[in-house]
Amino acid sequence: MSSVPGEKFEPRQTATSPDYTPDPSNSVHLDPARQALVDDIIALYSCQPTVQRVKRYTPDCVYDDQFVYANDRYKMAGQWFALPKLFKSSVNEGYQVTRSDDEMIQFKNKQAWTFKIIPKTATITGLVTLMLDPDTLKSDFIQVKYHKDQANDKDYSHEGLGFTFKKWQADNVAKYMDSPEVAEFAADKNAAKEHVSKYDTGTKDGNAPEHDFQST
Repeated sequence: MSSVPGEKFEPRQTATSPDYTPDPSNSVHLDPARQALVDDIIALYSCQPTVQRVKRYTPDCVYDDQFVYANDRYKMAGQWFALPKLFKSSVNEGYQVTRSDDEMIQFKNKQAWTFKIIPKTATITGLVTLMLDPDTLKSDFIQVKYHKDQANDKDYSHEGLGFTFKKWQADNVAKYMDSPEVAEFAADKNAAKEHVSKYDTGTKDGNAPEHDFQST
């Protein structure tokens, strides 16, 4: 149900291979509404944030990757609008949709990030999982309840110093963003939340079922 906080929509998954290199020629076909959602998410990754694109997330959404754990749309907005300040550019080098159903859209993604201060480009592949909001599933503007980006075969444990930093970073970046775009989402700080679920490991022993993401 859409009224359930974003934390409850977390997918748990560990891969049979750490290789998330996309093969666009094998991408699952999406209908126009789903393709528009993926286009907006790719644009956000590519340092092209807008208020409308951030509205692709519900107020109580969660964003979870190797560096960030943001548990509302205000914190999420802080992350997306901070990217152009940190990176000179971010170029999408291809993606492959591997799953599209009533629960999620999932795709392998390849992104080349060029830093502003250090003239260096880092190319990263990852598995992006967008857990969809049930209330908007059949609309022209589908929203996301939980966005997970995994960079290797393991899922996240949500424990230890690494997670503490991820959450601290997300909790504080938005506060210091002098941005009217981020301020548009200030009310979302009061969105429904639950405590993050913690797991002993990021493997299938930590409630992360194993999947083969190589196939379509």
